[in-house]
Amino acid sequence: MTNEAVEIGSDKEKTKIWLEKEGIPVPKGKGFSEEATDEEIIEYSLNIGFPLVVKPTNGSLGNGVITNIKSEDELKKTLNYVRRVLGYGEVIVERYVSGKEYRIYVIEDKTIAAYNRVPANIIGDGIHTVEELISLKNDQRKKNPRLFSCLIEMDVEIMEALENEGYTMSSVPNKGEIIYLRQKTNVSSGGDPIDVTDDLPESIKEIAIKSINAIPGLYHGGVDIIVNEELPPEQGAVVIELNPTAQIGGILYPIQGKARDIPGAIVDYYFPETKDISTKKSKVYFDLNAVLEPLQNRSAIEVELPKAPIGPIYAKKYIVEGNVNRYRFHRWLKNEAITLGLYGSIKNTVENEMEIVVGGTDKESLTTFKTLITNNPNLANITKISEENYKDYIKVGFEITEMFNLNKLKSVESAIKKLERDLKGTQKELFRIRKENKKIRESRSWKYGMSLKKMMKLVRN
Repeated sequence: MTNEAVEIGSDKEKTKIWLEKEGIPVPKGKGFSEEATDEEIIEYSLNIGFPLVVKPTNGSLGNGVITNIKSEDELKKTLNYVRRVLGYGEVIVERYVSGKEYRIYVIEDKTIAAYNRVPANIIGDGIHTVEELISLKNDQRKKNPRLFSCLIEMDVEIMEALENEGYTMSSVPNKGEIIYLRQKTNVSSGGDPIDVTDDLPESIKEIAIKSINAIPGLYHGGVDIIVNEELPPEQGAVVIELNPTAQIGGILYPIQGKARDIPGAIVDYYFPETKDISTKKSKVYFDLNAVLEPLQNRSAIEVELPKAPIGPIYAKKYIVEGNVNRYRFHRWLKNEAITLGLYGSIKNTVENEMEIVVGGTDKESLTTFKTLITNNPNLANITKISEENYKDYIKVGFEITEMFNLNKLKSVESAIKKLERDLKGTQKELFRIRKENKKIRESRSWKYGMSLKKMMKLVRN
C-alpha cells in the first residue's frame, strides 16, 4: 500500500470524506481543528442531535474515544477531557450509532476475517463479587496469547459504568447477568474478540470491501462497521473507521470461534508465486528483524526483498584455504553468486581459511560458482577447496560477515597480556601491604596505643 493511503486511512476526518465521496454509509458528523472553540463544536453538535461520539482525529487503540454522549453538559465535560486533559485538540463529532461492532479484514476484493468486538464485560454467577468476577475474567485473558496484555484495568470509566448500572465492586450479580464495563469495544481496553467470519452477511462484507477500495493505494486493512440488527443489513450498517495497519491479534486468537490466518493471506498477496508451496518444505527464510530495522529506525521508507526461490533447493558448503581473507575477493564472489541466482553467505573461520554456504534451484549454477572460486581474477590464491552437501536453512540474499583481522586479534592478545601483567603486579602489591600491616599490628607501639585507647574509653564512660 502507498504512504498516501496509510496517511488517509490513519486520519479519521480524511477517511470520512473519501468514504462519503464513494457513497459508503458513515455516521453524520464533522471534524474540527485544534483552533476550533468548544462553543463552535457544541453549536454544531446541537444541530445534529444527541446521542453523540467524540473521538480524536488521529487517535488509536480507542484512546480518547467517548461514546453515547446524551446531553450538553456531558458534551462539555467530554470536550474538556479529550482536548485538554488528554491533549487531543483536533476532534471529530459524530452521531452515535447503536448496534454490534465488527472489525472486518479485507485484502483487495476479498474478506479474510471478521470478528465482533464486544465491550469489556463480566457475567454474574450469583456467588462472586464484581471485583472477583473481573479478576476471574482477567485470569482467562492471561491464557490467551493476544489478550494477556489487554486485561480489564480498573479506572474512572469502569467505576462510572458500574455506578450507572447500580453496582459497586462488592456487589454480587445474579447468575447469567451480563454487566458491560465500558462502552468502547477495543480489545486493548478489555474487549472480547468473537470470530464471525462465516456468519456475517455478505452485504456487510461487501461494504467493507468497497471501503478499502475507496482509498487509492489501500490494498488491505481493517474496516470497523457498526450494524443495527433491527434494520436490514444494507440499511443498518455504517463504517466508523479504517485501519491500514490494523491490530490483527484479536482474530488470530479470538476468545470464541475460529482463528483466521491473516498473516498468511498478506504473505500470499505480496508473494503470489509462493502461495501453493508448503512452508514446511521450504529451506529458505527471511531475516525479519533485518528487514524491519531500516523501517523502524527511519533510515528507509521502503525495503525491497529478493524473490524467494521456487522449487527444490540444492546447497553446498565450501571450506576454502589459501590467501583468501581479502574483502575485494569476498565482494566479487557475492556479486557472482547473485548473478547466478544463488543465496548464501561468506565468513572467515581462521586466518587463511573461509567458509562459503551457497544454494539455489539450479545444480549447474553451483558447479559454475565452485569453478569461479578457483578461477578468480587474481583476487585470491586458492590452495584447497573442501566440499560437502549443506542441509540446513539458507537465508534469502547473500551476506558477508565481518572480515577476519589478524592485526586486530594481535592487539587484543597484547591487551590481555598487559592486563595479566597488571594483575600480577597488583597481587604483589596487595601481598606487600598485608605483610606490612601484620608487622605494624604486632609492634609494641601498636599494642601500647590500643591499650591506651581502651583506657581512655573507660574513663569517658
